[in-house]
Amino acid sequence: MSEDLMNTKDVSKYLDIHEKQVYLLIKAGKIPCTRVTGKWIFPKRLIDEWIQKNAQDQLQQAKKKVNKIEGALLAAGSNDPVLDMLLSAARKDHPGFNIFSANTGSVGGLEALNTGLTDIAFSHLFDPQTGDYNTPYLKQYCPDQHPVVVNMFYRQVGFLVAKTKANIFKGWDSLTNKKIRFVNRQAGSGIRILLDNDLKNRSISCGDIAGYENEVYTHFEVGLSLVSDEADVGIASAAVAKILDLNFQPLISERFDMILDKNTFFQPVVQTFIETLQSEKFKNHVGKIGNYDFKNTGRILHS
Repeated sequence: MSEDLMNTKDVSKYLDIHEKQVYLLIKAGKIPCTRVTGKWIFPKRLIDEWIQKNAQDQLQQAKKKVNKIEGALLAAGSNDPVLDMLLSAARKDHPGFNIFSANTGSVGGLEALNTGLTDIAFSHLFDPQTGDYNTPYLKQYCPDQHPVVVNMFYRQVGFLVAKTKANIFKGWDSLTNKKIRFVNRQAGSGIRILLDNDLKNRSISCGDIAGYENEVYTHFEVGLSLVSDEADVGIASAAVAKILDLNFQPLISERFDMILDKNTFFQPVVQTFIETLQSEKFKNHVGKIGNYDFKNTGRILHS
């Protein structure tokens, strides 16, 4: 079947749900599809748009709930193990602290910020033309806003490799080895953009990579796919490799920022967030998993 069209089996794999659930979505009229010669056909473009709309709907519902809590903010975008640790640490030391985070990918976070669906966007989008992060994408994804870019940390990202394939996988060229099963990140994530840019520069066809279409939404899901033997290689942060005891081949040290309105930046909850991140107590805690640099934490890089 064409890469632009999927059947029910393809969709169940694409959405990581049982095929019976696909038929239930069809029956309920909740998924875009058409019937051709007795078979259900799903245009991939419409499925991607449907996923995006559902993500936005979930953010809208989350935003309504957050607005009911005084001083609470909603964040969306990329994810990192440190973020979960940071949110927990801030709540522990400051009982009134409330930032609720949704994993939508870097692009999804910026788009949500532009439409007012979130207060903060977490992003690590690399621009190969300028060598800069996030700022070059503001006009494209946040044309209706004038946000500031605030650094959170730098982190190391690379190939996570299952121990059973550590002797086989030798980097980019090994991705086309049919014995290597890859697990990908979703379109719009910073990792996916990094991957696709490198594949293009190296003239590697995504169609030659077994598992390229196998998408997950977080760094931990990449690692867990390897631990559960559903894949052999993926791209994620060094922290996940260390936590899950996976082999790690570094690719890049990247900048991880939060993007938000200037007025939001000065809200007490955001300042508490930054103060917790800058504290020696928290940095020592994170130091146990390593591969993070907090040299510019809290610094406004663009306004």
